[in-house]
Amino acid sequence: MTRWVDVRDEVPELAAAVEALFASGTNKTMASLRADGSPRISGTELEIGDDVTLGMMPRSRKLADVERDARVAIHSPTLEPPAEPTQWAGEAKLAGRLVPIEHTGDGPPGSYFALDVGEVVLTRIASSGDRLVVEQWHPGRGYERIERE
Repeated sequence: MTRWVDVRDEVPELAAAVEALFASGTNKTMASLRADGSPRISGTELEIGDDVTLGMMPRSRKLADVERDARVAIHSPTLEPPAEPTQWAGEAKLAGRLVPIEHTGDGPPGSYFALDVGEVVLTRIASSGDRLVVEQWHPGRGYERIERE
């Protein structure tokens, strides 16, 4: 299992930027797979520590999806872009498989998971304002930066 602490160790600057975007608001968006294979988008909250962790309410559709197929993608909160595109903080995405964990906190009853990180992506506008910059990291493949005009 690839933990968030592993990402921090390998690509600390990327991890810090992604953490900042995920911390920019409470509500994130998670994609899971329905029984027929079509996508479902749900709101979610998560915490980033040594692991990326989140919980789900008992009997929720999102929980049923994850119990059937643990693959998910999670998007950082969406922030309104500023008038100057180069000042946009960007957006962050995580993907991987959710692994059940025991919940030891004071949170509500439910099912709790840690993300086995399969992908980390940060998208933003270059400081020149003329290119999209995509930074990504995958376990086993490492870091890559792509610029698109």
